[in-house]
Amino acid sequence: METAVVILNFNGINWLEKFIPTFIINSEKDAEIYVIDNGSSDKSLAYLKNNFPSIKTIPLEKNLGFAGGYNEGLKKINAEFFIIVNSDVEVTINWIPPLIKVLKNNSNISAVQPKIKSFNNKDYFEYAGAAGGFIDALAYPFCRGRVFDYAELDKKQYDTYSEIFWTSGACMAIKSKDFKDVGGFDKDFFAHMEEIDLCWRLKNLGKNIFYTSESTVYHFGGGTLKYSSPKKTFLNYRNNLWMIHKNFKGKIPLFLFVLIRILLDQISGIKLLFFGDLKGYLSINKAHFSYLTSIGKMNVKRKQFSKLNFHELNEYSRKSIIWNYFFLNRKTFSEITNQ
Repeated sequence: METAVVILNFNGINWLEKFIPTFIINSEKDAEIYVIDNGSSDKSLAYLKNNFPSIKTIPLEKNLGFAGGYNEGLKKINAEFFIIVNSDVEVTINWIPPLIKVLKNNSNISAVQPKIKSFNNKDYFEYAGAAGGFIDALAYPFCRGRVFDYAELDKKQYDTYSEIFWTSGACMAIKSKDFKDVGGFDKDFFAHMEEIDLCWRLKNLGKNIFYTSESTVYHFGGGTLKYSSPKKTFLNYRNNLWMIHKNFKGKIPLFLFVLIRILLDQISGIKLLFFGDLKGYLSINKAHFSYLTSIGKMNVKRKQFSKLNFHELNEYSRKSIIWNYFFLNRKTFSEITNQ
């Protein structure tokens, strides 16, 4: 088949038991289903072999993270379109055709995201992706339908077909050629923000990223790392700086842009410390140390691809989500962006 649905698994047999049946029911007529296994020790592969023999499995020797796991696994799949989807996602009837339709109908669209709603509260958007990803004036990612911890009720306010800045790694469809042409995910990220980095690289090449509300999935969220995990905090803060270093080109020098972000990160760390989250505070400082000691490596990566001016990219927002959310008490995408 021209389309491959690709699920990454690491010791996630509980998620497979819960959600794989929805993939079988709602996907098999439209795509081949693959599970890349990141060196699991929980008998995930045996479970799939015994219960769902139609699913193709790609075992890896060790846990390479989200980025490395997908990079290695996708090398072994021959398909025109990859649909990358988390193991803790429930898919719905007819979720695949609208995504492929978008990719087929426009040669310049590289990736597309469905509407991602909460599995636990199905009337609301979900944290990881919601109705498409955007980025603010200081390169803070946010979503239409979810800003920081505030998730909106889905009132069909974002039932659109529209351009976005980035697609969620929880569920995204991408042309395999474009994925390979930009080198796939950056494996050094391990997990978190690798999909935003990928989309930014594609945008710097003049490609478009889209969202369609005609496809809906439900994401449990936090299936691999809990949202409050210090490791997740570390990866998010470090990878955000890596992503900026690799992709940013703007009116102000890169070093100044990064310095502003580090200072703002430190303020958020002090806030965590004030509320008793010592581990979170230390994770932010660990992330900054990791970034500073890897600047040489990031400089090499920065030279690998051409760049467009950040402030001229489609679906970049000139607003500051920090200022709007915390100081002006604007919680929704529409309130912040006036869209």
